[in-house]
Parts: sequence; C-alpha cells; structure tokens
Amino acid sequence: MRLSRYFLPVLKENPAEAQIVSHRLMLRAGMIKQSAAGIYSWLPLGLKVLKNIETIVHEEQAKAGHWAMLMPTIQSADLWRESGRYDDYGEEMLRIKDRHGRDMLFTPTAEELITDIFRGHVTSYKDMPLTMYQIQWKFRDERRPRFGVMRGREFYMKDGYNFDLTKEDALHAYNRHLVSYLRTYERMGLQAIPMRADSGPIGGDDTHEFLVLAETGESEVFYDSAVTDLTFGDRDINYDDKAQCQSIMEEFTTKYARTDETHDEALFAEVPQERRKVARGIEVGQIFYFGTKYSDAMGATVQDAEGKQVPVHMGSHGIGVSRLVGAIIEASHDDKGIIWPEGVTPFHCGIVNLKQGDAEADAACEDLYSHLTKAGLEPLYDDRNERAGGKFATMDLIGLPWRLTVGPRGLKNGVVELTCRKTGESEELTPEAAIAKVIAQYM
Repeated sequence: MRLSRYFLPVLKENPAEAQIVSHRLMLRAGMIKQSAAGIYSWLPLGLKVLKNIETIVHEEQAKAGHWAMLMPTIQSADLWRESGRYDDYGEEMLRIKDRHGRDMLFTPTAEELITDIFRGHVTSYKDMPLTMYQIQWKFRDERRPRFGVMRGREFYMKDGYNFDLTKEDALHAYNRHLVSYLRTYERMGLQAIPMRADSGPIGGDDTHEFLVLAETGESEVFYDSAVTDLTFGDRDINYDDKAQCQSIMEEFTTKYARTDETHDEALFAEVPQERRKVARGIEVGQIFYFGTKYSDAMGATVQDAEGKQVPVHMGSHGIGVSRLVGAIIEASHDDKGIIWPEGVTPFHCGIVNLKQGDAEADAACEDLYSHLTKAGLEPLYDDRNERAGGKFATMDLIGLPWRLTVGPRGLKNGVVELTCRKTGESEELTPEAAIAKVIAQYM
C-alpha cells in the first residue's frame, strides 16, 4: 500500500474527548471515528488490525476443534422469556419492536439462540460433544460509554458455546478453551492472566476472566506476582487429551489471581508478602461453565446411552475482539504513538523515502516494496511529498514494528536504515540484508 493513495486521517493534536491512551491514539492514528456515544466507524487502518485479531482467534479455535458459525444480531424476545433472562438482564439490553409489534432485542450475548439451534437438531449423545462459536457484533447499552472501544456500546466479540453430555466432559471443554485462549493472547503479544471472576448475568459457578495488566484497567485485581512469570510458549497441544488440558489449566490458575468481585483477603494473605500485588486490569475474555441452567429452562435434552432423556451441560466463552485493539495499545505504546506486536500489525513494515522525486531514492524504495510484497509481506510505502520529520512522526504514531528509511546519502554508501519501533534501535544494512531481516521477523 502506498500512503499517497491510502485513507489515513491522522490528527496532530490529542482529541479533548479521549481520556485514555488507546482512545487517544486510535483517534489520532485515523483508526476509528465516533458515530454516536460508544459507537464507532472502523476506518481502514483500524479495520486491518481488527481483522488480524479476528484471524488469530479463528485459527486457534479451529485448532481446538470448534466450529465457526454466524447468528443474527437481532433476536426474538420469546427465547429470552423462555430462559427467564428477558426481564432480568436490565437496561443494558436494547429492546425494540418490529413493525408487527413483536418484541425483539439487539444481541448482547447468544446463549438462548444457540440453545434453540442445538435443541432443534441434536437429539442423541452420539452427536456430542459439540462446540460452536461466532465472531459477531453485539450491543449493550452502557450507562456511561467511555474509553473508546474499551467500553463502547457496540462491540465485536467472539462468543462460543459448548454442549456436553456430562459435567466432566463440559469441564474438559472449559479447560480446552482456557488453553486455546492462552495461545490466542500470546500470539497477539499479550500476557492475559486468567483470574477467578464473577459470572454476572451469564450465570454459572465456574468462570475465569482473562485480564491484561494496565494502569487504565477498569477492574482492580489481586494476584501472586509469580503468575506473570508463566508463559505458554510453543507447546504441542492435543486438545482431546483431558489430562494435558487439566494440567495446563492448573498451572495457570493455581496461583492466586482474582478480580475485586471474588477477592478473598484471607487466601491472599497466604501469598508471600513480596509477591502480593494489587493492580488494574483490562478484561479481554471470559469463560463460563453453567451446567444445565439453559438446557433445563429451554428443554435442550438428548438421549443418553441408556435411552434416557437428559439435559445437556453447557458453557460459554468470549473474547472481546474489538476491545483487544484498545488493550494491545494500552499495553504497548510510548509517547510517540502505538507499538504494534508483529502478530497484529496492520502493515509488516513502513518504507520512508527521504527525498521523493529523486530518481535513485524512488527506484530503491520501489525495489524494497516489490521484494517485500513478493515475499508475502504487506509494506506501507510513504511516497508523499512531505518533510522527513512529518513522515517519521506518522510512522511512529501508527506504530509499525519495522521502518526502512531510504535517502540519497545512504544509497551512496549502498545502505538503507532499518529501525525497530519497539526498541528505537537503528542499523545501516544493504537493501538485500534489510529485506532479509524484515522477512525473518515474520517467517
């Protein structure tokens, strides 16, 4: 992509309405534009990051054996009355009527709808276990939407639902999701800590939230600092191996880590004092096991091996895809702008031409652009007729992990400059060596 042809409406000044770093930088970098309170248009740069995060989620769900689907954003209120949640959910639910006066709602979550799909098509234990998920827009009418995409009213979310014959099988699904989520977040350059949490309106006894530590987090969290030493790494996972998934679940949840709703001061006091930490966290996902709450209420039963009709055990599992964009920025930025991890960056590197119109510099930039594109990468070439300082400021603001700087002086010595956005370190390399180094970061 050439910046002269790209829609990137960057702002030089901090927007007055933006209270936290991610909101401020997303507006300044031309990623989003507010349409109404808590509702945003996703502009080209923001959409690229959103889709990169979505792709990682899909890939890790597929590895775990979960099936993608898509449900509507508008649901009938009748299903929610059947489960008993229509009146209980509160004012966050956007209730509407169609032209025939029927009660409808804009989906805040989809337990009822997926249960209705399951009970209409699955009648035997032989068709289980089954886990399906979607990535779809949701709406919750927050009283005070704020912090940009971190606490908006409309949001993009992965929500998945498992159906199992027994509690044991359903708890394996719970563990399987925990493992797949750890892999998902690490691929995005995040350390998301699973913390014992409150189930809220979803219901159920077993639930963990995944939180990214950040000063601007909406939740107060209490944890043993030893949990921050845990990394998932490049493990070979067999998601059908109950013992392996249980072992990883215990590894990442045994040490104390809780949100303020479930904090237990007596248990926290058992953590060595030097490891007791209190901080703020951003919720980026949550998993639930809620047993037969919905299957009992909505008649979602199957015939077991003995011919008896039994209610299925269920759980739900969410990842805040749009919220993750803000969370990543909160966790990875400096005073110049965003610092994208390689896994989610909108472009793999930037190319800055210091003297647009100079035949040699133009040709060198075109050659870099061509070689990187042929290697399967997507560079952003700043080919505008702008000052070098302005080009550097734009690249720092939008946060691409690597920048190639090309100018007549360097080319006389046969080199270009390669800069790492995260460390700020630069080195002069031949164009061939610079291309090879950038490619190596992504292969």
